[in-house]
Amino acid sequence: MQLDVRRHGIDIDETSRDRLERRVEFALGRLGQHVSRVWVHLADAHGPRGGSDKRCRVLVRLQHLPDVLIEDHDSDLNVVIDRAVNRAGLTVRRELSRRNSRSH
Repeated sequence: MQLDVRRHGIDIDETSRDRLERRVEFALGRLGQHVSRVWVHLADAHGPRGGSDKRCRVLVRLQHLPDVLIEDHDSDLNVVIDRAVNRAGLTVRRELSRRNSRSH
């Protein structure tokens, strides 16, 4: 599983980057055989105008299934990352379960 992190208007330090990678691995790591790539896009929705609305988009490319796209907003970057990555993991597992139930 490849992980690609993009940022727009948000700087993350090495500790935050490591935490993000651990969260993605925890949520999607066991599904690695079905997940070919994960993109995480972090942005400050208000940009230089100020404000504290952070956005996290998680796009999961699955093998033989449509991509999963999750987006969330929060003022706390860690909270929004945790929520979006957790939702992505749940959605991927649900899609894989649907595929398995259809094939039986």
